[in-house]
Amino acid sequence: MDPGSLPADTVHAPQDIPLDVVFEDDTLLVINKPAGMVVHPGNGVPDGTLLNALLHRVPGLAQVPRAGIVHRLDRDTTGLLVVARTLEAQTDLVRQLQARTVSRRYFAVVAGDLRTDGTVDAAIGRHPVQRTRMAVVQAGGKPARTHYFVRERLQGATLVECRLETGRTHQIRVHMAHIGHSLLGDEVYAPRNVADRFSRQALHAWRLGLIHPKSGDEVEWEVPLPADMEGLIAGLRIAP
Repeated sequence: MDPGSLPADTVHAPQDIPLDVVFEDDTLLVINKPAGMVVHPGNGVPDGTLLNALLHRVPGLAQVPRAGIVHRLDRDTTGLLVVARTLEAQTDLVRQLQARTVSRRYFAVVAGDLRTDGTVDAAIGRHPVQRTRMAVVQAGGKPARTHYFVRERLQGATLVECRLETGRTHQIRVHMAHIGHSLLGDEVYAPRNVADRFSRQALHAWRLGLIHPKSGDEVEWEVPLPADMEGLIAGLRIAP
């Protein structure tokens, strides 16, 4: 997600919503986001979001633009997301995202037998007709690059690890669909027979690395696959 495309600030209410906090200090919060949680209010979701939960947990975030949020995960994508607790940290993290020094790795279950590792280097922009969707476009899009690595071949599917160089909206979902390997459960970018194979897009942000804005140290966090993706993969494993 591009930092510059986050919504403008408005007044939002703190809400007592549980958060799975992986790391917290006076500079950063790292959250393991569950499926179904929207990051920022908007598009018919006025509250019940990560932002509302953050304002309740750390009231001082009301003084930081977007409550310290610098990047997003889609509603039904799970995993790691970093939040800045100060304006200085937020500015630093936005610069790191722009400089591509933030390392983000995802696990995805995609349709079909993906035989080799590879890279998708294809610009992403708004779909020319369906404006709520993103697409690989020939003109007017923003550069986008996704590296993918085969981790396990499954029954009619493949577990892949994806590493982002850029952070465009729906990047992994769009890029994998572009090469003919849509994410299982993706109701937007996958054919119906693929979308129906899981209850959400099978995508999990499992590793996040960055330079700590205050200490200057390289820091990294990992979280395991959520139970629903573990169950999906177990059910698709090829018997030895």
